[in-house]
Order: sequence, then C-alpha cells, then structure tokens
Amino acid sequence: MPQDPIRRSQRLNQITHAPHEQLDKAVKANAPFETLASYTRFLSAQYLFQLELKALYTDPQLVELIADLPQRCRAEQAKADLIDLETAIPAPVAGAIDKPLQAEALGWLFVSEGSKLGAAFLIKRAIALNLSETFGARHLGEPAGGRAEGWKRFIRILDELPFSEEQEREIDQSAVAAFERFNVLLEHAYATAPEAEPV
Repeated sequence: MPQDPIRRSQRLNQITHAPHEQLDKAVKANAPFETLASYTRFLSAQYLFQLELKALYTDPQLVELIADLPQRCRAEQAKADLIDLETAIPAPVAGAIDKPLQAEALGWLFVSEGSKLGAAFLIKRAIALNLSETFGARHLGEPAGGRAEGWKRFIRILDELPFSEEQEREIDQSAVAAFERFNVLLEHAYATAPEAEPV
C-alpha cells in the first residue's frame, strides 16, 4: 500500500528538530526555574518574542484563516507577568520579523503555538517559585479550550492550506528562523536583564 504523504506539520516538526533541541539546551543552561531572578530573564525573552509576533496574531488575512488567532497571542499575559514581578518591561531588540508573507507568518505562528505544549511542563516548574497562571506565569497558563485541542485545531487548518512550492519553502525557513530568533532573544535577556527593577 502506498504511504500517506507526510503532512506539512509533520515536516515542520522534522526540519525544526535541530534548532528546537539547540534552544532547549540554551534554556536549560540558563536554569530559568532555579531562581526568581533567572526566571525573570527567561520571562523577558518570552515577552519580547510574543511582542514581535503580536502583529501576526492580529493580521486580518491570518484571522480569516484562524478565527481565534487574536485570543491566542500571549504578549499581554507576558507583560502582566513582568509587572507582577516588578521587572522592567524590556525594550524591543533589533531584528524582529517585519511584514512577512502569509506562509512565512504561519511558520512563526507554528513555533509560537507549539511552545504552548511545552509550557505545560514549565508551569509546573514555575509553581515551585510561587508563581501561577494568575501571578507571574500567566503566559504559561492553559489556553482557553485546552492546550491539545487548540494545537490540533491550529494544525488542522495549517495542514489543509493549499501552498505552492515557494510557499512550502517559506514556511519551512520561517519556522527554523523563529527558533533561531528566540535563541537570540534568550541570549539578549540573560546578557542584559537587570535582577529586578520597578516598572
């Protein structure tokens, strides 16, 4: 019997495996859940990444494809977490994605949405720092409707879009670029973030 063709989301998982592993190692090396000071630096990187993607989550053409896209954005939750922890809101870092093509935007959103699955483990670590889905770790909280269901809905839409060969290349490249960008923001946060500053 012929094998079913590989789905777009499966291919994206495969091609982002290496940069994903690299990012996981970088996160672990910085031990974000060892101390509150380290966590605030990790949170700064999360906020910067979500802030850069905010325009994608509210893009009218993308919202036509994914109706609940604006509600999926976590930039405001991450900002509220920083305020909870009396940490300065970090200034944007040069190099953010700017006006990407549709397929490119979806590659970035694939990485951002996929990270919500990993956040299920991170929130448990955050609880040990006396943080929760209502204080300091809102951006790691359970999305409305559940993590797994939200991810499945996103992937279903992503896999069914008719793409040209060029668009397939664009989404592949941008998914890899999203992991690389988070790595840059993580390095920046740990190199520059203050221990804690009033907002």
